[in-house]
Amino acid sequence: MMAGLSKGSLAALVALAVGAFCLLLETTLPWLVIFPESLVLPATEWVGAIMEWLLQLIKPTARAFSALMYYPMEATNLVLGSTPWILVIAVVTAIGWMLGGAPMALMAVVGLSFVLASGYWHESMNTLSLVAVSVPLALIIGGGIGVLANEYPRFRKPVQAMLDIMQTVPTFAYLTPLLVLFGFGPVVGLIASAIYAAPPMARNVLLGLERVEPEIKEAAIMAGGTRLQQLFQVEIPSAATQILVGVNQCLMAALSMVIIAAVIGGFDDIGWEVLLTMRKAQFGPALLAGLVIVVFAVIIDRMSGTLAQDSRRRYDPRMAWAILGAGIVASAALWSSLPDPSSFAMLDGAVDAVDAGLTAFTSSNWQWLAAVKNNALFYGLLPLRIGLDQAVLPFTWGFQWTTQMSLGLFAAGAVAGLVLALRGQVTWGIMILIFVGMLETGITNLPWPFVLVGAAALGWVSSGRGLAILSVGLLLTILLSGLWDRAMLSLYLSGAAVFACALAGGGIGLLCAVSPLAWKITRPICDMLQTIPLFVFLIPVLMVFQIGEFSAFLAIIAYAIVPMIRYSRHGLTETPDEMIEAAIASGATTWQILRDVRAPYAAPTILLGLNQTILYAFAMLVIAALIGTTGLGQLIYLALGQADVGLGISAGAAMAILALIADRMVQGFAEERRRVLGL
Repeated sequence: MMAGLSKGSLAALVALAVGAFCLLLETTLPWLVIFPESLVLPATEWVGAIMEWLLQLIKPTARAFSALMYYPMEATNLVLGSTPWILVIAVVTAIGWMLGGAPMALMAVVGLSFVLASGYWHESMNTLSLVAVSVPLALIIGGGIGVLANEYPRFRKPVQAMLDIMQTVPTFAYLTPLLVLFGFGPVVGLIASAIYAAPPMARNVLLGLERVEPEIKEAAIMAGGTRLQQLFQVEIPSAATQILVGVNQCLMAALSMVIIAAVIGGFDDIGWEVLLTMRKAQFGPALLAGLVIVVFAVIIDRMSGTLAQDSRRRYDPRMAWAILGAGIVASAALWSSLPDPSSFAMLDGAVDAVDAGLTAFTSSNWQWLAAVKNNALFYGLLPLRIGLDQAVLPFTWGFQWTTQMSLGLFAAGAVAGLVLALRGQVTWGIMILIFVGMLETGITNLPWPFVLVGAAALGWVSSGRGLAILSVGLLLTILLSGLWDRAMLSLYLSGAAVFACALAGGGIGLLCAVSPLAWKITRPICDMLQTIPLFVFLIPVLMVFQIGEFSAFLAIIAYAIVPMIRYSRHGLTETPDEMIEAAIASGATTWQILRDVRAPYAAPTILLGLNQTILYAFAMLVIAALIGTTGLGQLIYLALGQADVGLGISAGAAMAILALIADRMVQGFAEERRRVLGL
């Protein structure tokens, strides 16, 4: 290592040198910026051929399993569809009373009454039938994987790597091979939902079993129990709380995925209603159907989440039985005269009013809405994407960007970097120059050697040589497969959204940390946002800003900002009391305590929030392809429509690679901060 330079400074200096070299030789050696087409491998075709061969081998078994799963799904659908709505409400209300008393029972009544009034009762029951069959399947698969990894430690790392891949591969990428295997129909949604919902269950089962106290395990051994007895009679009951957290996450993932699977399911469920009304630009009905999904998500989340609470209060079961009995009596008495739930549709007037109001609002305010959208695009997103030298035009900024302006920008960056370096912040001084170069060039126009070296440098600083080699190797697969341009588009949009989430979410988290009132207001909003399935985030932005990149940008922010808020607030409020007391005793002000004590101690937690925000942004990026993105998400969606397994798998893998590299780097920095703090 060069004398006087830290690890971070050396890495930044190498990246800066490579970037400058590529830009200086851009005209004479254009292949340094644009990867030669002649070196691109037909990886998509190879993957497609291999996957087609593999899928053809297992297609008979898959079709047989699909036919088998059709029967429980149809049976569940028949039961839920033919059960009187009064009885369904009574059953859910009784369960709500058992789990949370009067507040949860009231939530069930109000929520299901809203579903009934919406006129989407039958569609909602169809959705619930898919969830009711897919969740047990996911619990069995996920639970089995978790137990297997716990029983055979040598499989633990491969299993965790597999779970990482399953959770970073975009949801739409699951659907393309499943469409080939199982054909078109609702069973595909069921199976996709089970596959997507299994990893949270597996992780929590493994985590719960790992946390069982050694004394408990030793007591079971001393009692003479067999290994199966130890596992099922002692360890699993001891890990029940953590396992029930997995059940909660499994339910939410299954519900989310069922909505997404409506794209190829063609089933008359609530997800299909959302998709159909969105395609027709019927925003009132789309919003109503989306709110129905939110209601189910909130009810399922609250009820299943209560099961995982250690100190859960027990409520009188007689009241639950009374509620259930009243529902049975009412259903029997009104069996022949019970109105069809579809006949209610009490909210049709409100839906029409929303459509009319939205039309009037956009018609009367189109000028400032367009100004907001265009200003964000022209002065923010576009320069990030293609650079100031291409984005600054008379049409957008009112003047033309010139070479002299580029030189002036670099000179200002060099001065700022030098000032920071002279103050001892060499790394940040070099990073200023790198940021200036990226802003002038644009993320999508960055030279590929610079991206590879930059990723290697970040990986090396965060976790060492292993992550550096892994990052370069994985990025080379994207480069050689011909998906580099699309990957850079995805990286640009997700990066811009993550940056916005970090600023806004971090600021809100800071406000909530210093103001209990702000947290009291923000917390229910965060709870609601975390229970809304991804699809629903598209509806409000489409209603106001129509299809386009800005709408996708806003949808990603709405979905990904919550972890940043939660983790920032949590980190800033969990500083040990003795550290705060020491700072007060030394005469520090509130601001100094926040800046010099709370913020450094909270850094690992805030970085974990950033990590979650990055993963959420990549997950939403694929869904946002429905409303105007042009990166890997669009390729995945196109592959789904064409049943192109090779393209779908390749684009999905490229998206997963970007998410995986970002995940590992942020985790590495968080771990380093923990080590520095002695945690």
